[in-house]
Amino acid sequence: MPKILIIEDEDAIRRVLIKIIKNESSTYEVDEAEDGLAGFNKIEVADYDLVLCDIKMPKMDGVEVLEKALSLKPEIPFIMISGHGELETAVQTMRLGAFDYISKPPDLNRLLNAIRNALDKKQLVVENKRLKKKVDKNYEMIGESLETKKIKAIIEKVAPTEARVLITGENGTGKELVAHWLHQKSERSKFPMIEVNCAAIPSELIESELFGHVKGSFTGANKDRAGKFEAANGGTIFLDEIGDMSLSAQAKVLRALQENKISRVGSDKDIKVDVRVIAATNKKLSKEISKGRFREDLYHRLAVILINVPSLNERKDDIPILVDHFSELIAEQQGNAKKQFSESALEMLKKYNWTGNIRELRNVVERLTILGQEIITKEDVLLFANK
Repeated sequence: MPKILIIEDEDAIRRVLIKIIKNESSTYEVDEAEDGLAGFNKIEVADYDLVLCDIKMPKMDGVEVLEKALSLKPEIPFIMISGHGELETAVQTMRLGAFDYISKPPDLNRLLNAIRNALDKKQLVVENKRLKKKVDKNYEMIGESLETKKIKAIIEKVAPTEARVLITGENGTGKELVAHWLHQKSERSKFPMIEVNCAAIPSELIESELFGHVKGSFTGANKDRAGKFEAANGGTIFLDEIGDMSLSAQAKVLRALQENKISRVGSDKDIKVDVRVIAATNKKLSKEISKGRFREDLYHRLAVILINVPSLNERKDDIPILVDHFSELIAEQQGNAKKQFSESALEMLKKYNWTGNIRELRNVVERLTILGQEIITKEDVLLFANK
């Protein structure tokens, strides 16, 4: 049920606004305050989906209420109510973050449209936060083993810096999770993190994917196109499986790191970029360098900080925590109750050789959740884990 606060010192106008809102929908819950200070005090202790706020009021004017409230709860939409001669102030409140303003006496249709739009915006903000939380949960680093704690400690130190990071480890160990944590805990988290799987893009297209291209630069280039480096400007670019990148693309990446400039395929025009680079690989780059397949100078540019993610077999103490985490995620995704794992089932899972690492464990947990009993037993593991 949407909860709306009306802050208005004129009793007659307050009564009119309450009547209009309640006539619009019986689902609206309406609260009121007779001056700015009383209104702000209510905002401090209660959660509102919308605030209608007069501008000229005793004790605290509407501009001050708006500024203080948005610094405390920036997601609340404000509709400011302006009297004659207050238009300039009303415009100022829009610059400060107000959603809209309504002149006195309020036009019915204008007011109701503003209320509907403001509530829609609030719902969108809530939904975006929910989705972001869900995404963050998917990329959460789970585990309390000594190996996991070491990685978390490194991330806490490195994330706030601008240092480039090279993440190494076997397939399925969670290198992508480390990259996401580095980004989310950095000053660049307000900007995008753009992911590029270098192994999944054909070598003849990798340069266009990373740096963009201009129209006519190659067959199929029908229009100008920005690349991933431009898309990540201000944020982070994650170059996954960088050991599979072609040598010509490596040379361009090296230039981007050295000069903070890129040029699109088919163009000699430089484009300035401000991007933090995080790279990952499951290959031994020292061997790739010795075989001439990876540039040593690029390696030294990327590997300012090295983070090696251990295999699941090296952190088996984390298996019970990981199983619980995956069980919860899978239950949420499927809309079912979370299943529990017996101690004997967890002990059995800890004995296995996890060649596919965390990715394989998640698949096994999902399989057991679907096929196993209400409480997953050792027998379920033996039947369905396929190990």
